[in-house]
Amino acid sequence: MRAILLYFLALLGLAFADAQDLTDRKATVELIAERAAVQPGETFFAGFDFQMIDGWHVYWRNPGDAGLPPTIEAWESGEQLAGGFVWPTPHELPVVPGQIMDYGFSDRVVFPFPVSVPDDAAGLISLSGTLRYLICDDVCIQEFADFSLVLPVSAEPRVNETNGALIANWIDKSPVPLNGDARISDAEGGWTLSATSPDLTSPDLDVRFFPFGEEIVHSAVQTVSFGTDGLSLSLTPFPGEPSPAILEGVLVAETPSGARRGFEIAAKSGAVLPNTSGVASDTAKAANSLSLFAIIGLALVGGLILNLMPCVLPVLAIKAVGFVNAASSGRSDEIRQHGLLYTAGVVLSFFGIAATFVFLRASGEFLSIGFQLQYPIGVALLSLLMFAIGLWLLGVFEIGTSVQGVGGGLADRGGASGAFFTGVLAALVGAPCIGPFLGVALGAVITEPAWTVFLVFGLVGLGLALPFLILSFLPALQRFLPKPGMWMETLKQAFAFPMFLTAAWLLSVLGDQVGSTAVVWTVAGATAIAFGTWLLGKRGEETSATVTILAAGAILLGIALPVRASLEPSSNERSTTAYAQLDAAETWSPERVTEIMETGKGALVDFTASWCATCQLNKLTTLQTEDVQRALSERDIVFMVADFTNRDETIAAELKKRGRPGVPMYLLYLPGETEPKILPQILTKDLILDQIGAA
Repeated sequence: MRAILLYFLALLGLAFADAQDLTDRKATVELIAERAAVQPGETFFAGFDFQMIDGWHVYWRNPGDAGLPPTIEAWESGEQLAGGFVWPTPHELPVVPGQIMDYGFSDRVVFPFPVSVPDDAAGLISLSGTLRYLICDDVCIQEFADFSLVLPVSAEPRVNETNGALIANWIDKSPVPLNGDARISDAEGGWTLSATSPDLTSPDLDVRFFPFGEEIVHSAVQTVSFGTDGLSLSLTPFPGEPSPAILEGVLVAETPSGARRGFEIAAKSGAVLPNTSGVASDTAKAANSLSLFAIIGLALVGGLILNLMPCVLPVLAIKAVGFVNAASSGRSDEIRQHGLLYTAGVVLSFFGIAATFVFLRASGEFLSIGFQLQYPIGVALLSLLMFAIGLWLLGVFEIGTSVQGVGGGLADRGGASGAFFTGVLAALVGAPCIGPFLGVALGAVITEPAWTVFLVFGLVGLGLALPFLILSFLPALQRFLPKPGMWMETLKQAFAFPMFLTAAWLLSVLGDQVGSTAVVWTVAGATAIAFGTWLLGKRGEETSATVTILAAGAILLGIALPVRASLEPSSNERSTTAYAQLDAAETWSPERVTEIMETGKGALVDFTASWCATCQLNKLTTLQTEDVQRALSERDIVFMVADFTNRDETIAAELKKRGRPGVPMYLLYLPGETEPKILPQILTKDLILDQIGAA
């Protein structure tokens, strides 16, 4: 029933798919053959060679949760077809991680199939017809390919060396029969697939089962454990699916170097095979090393530590001034109200980030923490906001009675909305600062269901808001706060300067992203905003409407100037800008890492960004120090930089591959090793020297 439902859903999708545009195909398809000439009575291989636009994919024989495999719509030489496609080993195509999983192929794939030449063939034989296939990215498009291949018949066959090698290569990528036995067994909460084979005993393998049918939940995690004779794999049956007498499909085993082999199995119902469990694979360990409670704890502690990050401290300073003044009023109910509003601003902002994360993930994008600072327009506007807050702290202008209720009634609308706004601002500037514990917690839920993502992001926000929330509800602690006085106004004004420094830091990020011109226009915009707010601050009750319009116009102009400048494309070549003073720093790429490893050297890769405070701290205290750079050189370890200041899909893919939600990330490839060590997010010189000393 489920298979029928999915089939009709796919057909419904085809009915509403974009119309075929022959000038805008998403794949080129060519029918090729391993023969230049064929012999009567022989069987040879032909194949459909698909070359797809980047990001688009076609489907395997079982497309997974949705999709359709390629099919021959019209075969005009059907008597010559000796068999169906030889399906290569498939890949996972996560549509919505944890919820919808498809199976298929990207970039390039060849679907070989055997062709029999009639015994009485003479002259020419023709293979012609129409191939229909569904090709998908964010949308799915039905495409058709008319094919025709004419081959001469001769007494002796002649080989087409190029096409023959290509077809043979893809036949080699097809699954082979398992050299062993397989069983499917009922287990608590699901099924256990066990298999014995000398090819399936290494704990370094990444293993997944691809079924031929619809018996299991395709998107569910498959936990692997290894024994001396094989492996066991946990499967999640589709709800209501009875335990099968035989479960058919392909076990795919991938080595750390990326080599993949598929093993076709027909697992019979029975007890779990002995010696097929015991040691969890690295993939299984990573998936299960943190319980949900541990992730919750790390998220809460990580959010709490965000309060110590340099990018958050200026915003907390604003809240502190307002809180000291509010606590002196002794109105505990209103103090609690403001603590709750501040917390709501923080938590709801992190929910917004979580919602964006889940939405873009469902669209096939990888969203890193700090994504809002990868867009120059966002950096420019945030720098202006910090500058405007600094002007407010200096008393250049007032918003309402007071943004934080300083000098005004705590219960008025301005104070309440100010408490919420400060929470939003703290979350906005705190999100890029992945501190200790936080990267682990967020990385652990990158592929988890949406509710888990919202839970963890919400707890990060709760941790960030927790100090002020606790102070709001514990009057005993409020007694330790200093009494308000004239010093409050002085302190309030002093807090303006960290805001200006934060704005300057954001301008440096903007310069890295789109160049100095955008910085100049943003400074010009800040000047216009300063002029407009100065006019607003000087106006009295009798101020004319002309002054108000002039002030508003200046502020709008101040916003428009940097917005326009930040939309200009960047001309910067900045892959190693953060380490421009280091001649030895190389630009990271997967291909360059492979080249370095092939020479017998190692590599230390710094995944960094100008807007990442933790990255800059590690750079200054550890990575660019003379001791570390000298040790790397002495041990033939190349220092590489992967700069994520601007959006980079290759870097995003590597972060996703390593289960990290953002930068910083540090990969250490020791000479002779094929897989890197992932170093902690907070580095020290001793840690680096110890790690590379082991090489």
